[in-house]
Amino acid sequence: MVTCRDILNLKLDGMELIAGEEGLDRIVSWSYIVQTRPYEDHMNQGNFAMIVVDDVRFDFEEVARSMEELYALGISGLAVSVTEDKEEVPSFIIERAEEMKLPLFYIRWEGASFVDIAQGIGALILDTDVQNKRTADYLYNLLFGYEINEKYVEKLSGQFGFDFTKFYRVGIIVVDRTYGINLEQDEHVYEYYANCLQREVKGIDGKPMFMRFLNKFVLLFEAREDKKIERELERILRTLDDSFQFKGKIRSTCILGEAYRSPKDFGKSYQEAKSFIPRKDVLPNARSKKVISASAMGIYKFMFNSGNQAEVLQYCNEKLKKLEEYDHANGAFLCDTLIAFYMNGFNAIKTAEELYIHRNSLQYRLNKIKELLEMELNDYVEYLDLVNCILVKKWMFS
Repeated sequence: MVTCRDILNLKLDGMELIAGEEGLDRIVSWSYIVQTRPYEDHMNQGNFAMIVVDDVRFDFEEVARSMEELYALGISGLAVSVTEDKEEVPSFIIERAEEMKLPLFYIRWEGASFVDIAQGIGALILDTDVQNKRTADYLYNLLFGYEINEKYVEKLSGQFGFDFTKFYRVGIIVVDRTYGINLEQDEHVYEYYANCLQREVKGIDGKPMFMRFLNKFVLLFEAREDKKIERELERILRTLDDSFQFKGKIRSTCILGEAYRSPKDFGKSYQEAKSFIPRKDVLPNARSKKVISASAMGIYKFMFNSGNQAEVLQYCNEKLKKLEEYDHANGAFLCDTLIAFYMNGFNAIKTAEELYIHRNSLQYRLNKIKELLEMELNDYVEYLDLVNCILVKKWMFS
């Protein structure tokens, strides 16, 4: 990925940074020459915007208004050029760019043209794409069993700094997207998210290998005992999902396979993670973690390959019959309530908050469960059996 820092490092003639140094690591998706409104019809998130102050279309008051609008739309940086350098950029624009941490460049009239800048950005993006493809090719071969011999492993070790005497695991990042009216704009948001994600992952200590594969993101990293990389992935995904550019549009989850030492087994780690993608939303995840492991299935994962699935389903149906019939007939959520109460450690306040209901409503549901099943909720063996039946049905038969 290309950042505003990379543009600064091009050292283009007459181009200087005058504000927003803290934002130099903002990702640049392409260049955009600012012309007419509405800007959202012409630009996309991550665009590096360029404006000419000519007192016809743009004076500095208009530049200030446009900078606010463009920033809200997600530009990565802004370059301003003034006809014949007859005015300096006003302090109020510089100060506002500093507040927004938006890189603001000034380009002398006789310096680099906007075409020069656009070509420079395009060349940087092309070079980055080539490097990313090379890494993706190596990882693809590693995961899907091509050319896995000592010479190939030695080459990987030298190029990526991997120590294959240690354990490594595969993570698959799955992105759930909310689509709006403008599908083209949605695709640009997704592309910008992919660039941001790649930048953050590449910055993790240990330098995981990373690639886009079909509609997912795949990474390979060292499985350390301190789980530092897993915690960093959790932070990255949560931060990106909660950022103003992506909040409400993108929700990501990383599913991890088991850890292996032999490169020939890394493909197995990928397949393990992949097999749980359809069930990622029903894995035990009381704290709504962004990074979850296939091992979180515990003993249940062995049921997927068992030969008595029909018997398992019959037992679960009999166990849950009264609850499911009541839920269906009354539009109720007794099964969900039973699970939530368990996941929240039988804490009524936390359970009510998670379900967005009043505590009295929660108590009514719990009493109804006791009535229908003729059991006490402090019978933890029986309660756990009910929880297991609900989870097994979700994982194996939903």
